[in-house]
Amino acid sequence: MVRNFLFYMMKPLLPRKFQLAVRRFVIERKMSLYQDVWPIDRDAGMVPLNWSGWPNKKRFAVVLTHDVEKPKGMERCFELSYLEESKGFRSSFNFVPCRYKVSSSLRAYLSGKGFEIGVHDYKHDGKLFSSHKCFLRCVPLINHYLKEWNAVGFRAGAMHHNLEWIGKLNLKYDLSTFDTDPFEPQPDGVRTIFPFWVKTESVSGGYVELPYTLPQDFTVFVLLKEKTIDIWKRKLDWVAERGGMALVNSHPDYMHFGEGSPNFEEYSSELYRKFLEYVETKYSGQYWNALPKEVAFFYGQNRTAETKIYKSVA
Repeated sequence: MVRNFLFYMMKPLLPRKFQLAVRRFVIERKMSLYQDVWPIDRDAGMVPLNWSGWPNKKRFAVVLTHDVEKPKGMERCFELSYLEESKGFRSSFNFVPCRYKVSSSLRAYLSGKGFEIGVHDYKHDGKLFSSHKCFLRCVPLINHYLKEWNAVGFRAGAMHHNLEWIGKLNLKYDLSTFDTDPFEPQPDGVRTIFPFWVKTESVSGGYVELPYTLPQDFTVFVLLKEKTIDIWKRKLDWVAERGGMALVNSHPDYMHFGEGSPNFEEYSSELYRKFLEYVETKYSGQYWNALPKEVAFFYGQNRTAETKIYKSVA
């Protein structure tokens, strides 16, 4: 964590292209080492003890989430919501409360259309988990926005996490982990494609953890420069086969809509469209497209045993 903290201290001084080049170099070095657990960690497909299945006997769940990192991404939320709505999907949009001015009209529009609003970190500067003292100082501030936005979910920036500390927040679920992703700054995967319960000493007794289970769009299309959705298709098919939760984390900041070509840190939104069409066509009638809060409520109401936090792969 010290190394990560030093990187985020220096990050504002580094040109964006240099940052991406460094991350690509790291991924290339790691790729051969983790080919057995990325993008698929087969041990993560184990069905939890006493798992009751998804609502209405659906085969698997599809949960779409978006982290909106900067004003540019916020401006693209309308187009992204139009795209999902046209395909019959709904998703959650997670905004950073103190990095940019979050539009209340946008939040109202999305909520009115059946989308969900969540809180994404506090400033998204990599410092939230730099110390316990720093985290506790931000707790009342994050809780303020959870209440103001009528939000029940949280995701930390850069997938930094400490599940015990996160339990201090007034939330129903957290999205700050993944089944397997050795390329993240904190690469400890939870090794499950199912929701699980995190027990805390809070009044509620705990919260539901929802790990993302498909590789992030930024990793696949910006860092790895993939031109197809083959990685997403392969992982989705595997999750569906095991009856798990296909939870996607994508970023409107990096999606290019309209005419012209994507820049060096963007990818065509057509790739995301093709993914939705693949889900819709291949698995018609077989999946539950749920908002994170709906999955958290369902799991919280139906869990019959405490679910352990799975051993890290890193």
